[in-house]
Amino acid sequence: MTTNATKLYGLVLAGGQSTRMGTDKSVMDWHGKEQRYYIADLLQQHCHDVFISCRAEQQQGIDDTYKTITDSVEGKGPIVGILSAFEQYNDVAWVVVACDLPLVNAETLYQLIAARDMSKTATTYKSPHDGLPEPLITIWEPKSKKILEEFKDKGYNCPRKVLINSDVLIIDVQDEDALINTNTPQDAEKVKQIIAGL
Repeated sequence: MTTNATKLYGLVLAGGQSTRMGTDKSVMDWHGKEQRYYIADLLQQHCHDVFISCRAEQQQGIDDTYKTITDSVEGKGPIVGILSAFEQYNDVAWVVVACDLPLVNAETLYQLIAARDMSKTATTYKSPHDGLPEPLITIWEPKSKKILEEFKDKGYNCPRKVLINSDVLIIDVQDEDALINTNTPQDAEKVKQIIAGL
């Protein structure tokens, strides 16, 4: 954990509707436990505190050994989860990881946190898929709250637009598979094959 620095809290984005997948991505089991718990446990190794971001109707189904932050901001998309976290704790930095990154691992989190630049709005990875900043695994510094709010007010639901238009540190990921995003059953099948070593 960092000292003499803004505290780092962890947030698992688990409030999505998972409409394309057809089943809740946050409860999919890739590593012997539900994905939302797997990521929360990874974050616990690096953060002062960790929360699972969810919709109000999901909260009941989450194991009470894990802390939650329910959506308190109007709107939709990942930006709502991030801003809801800042509503509760606005003087910390948030390392935000979406539950639909099944191959994210301890090394990838450590690489991001070790590279953290607190003078920037955020620290993030460059997506190996399209070369753009990867909003699903990013450290958001406290100063980003105002910028996120401004973009949300303009109708943007995805924080990628904020990353593209802000002063952020973008680094290359060492393990490109760690940033594979699963949105559909086809994506899930591909990940199963990677895990099985096929």
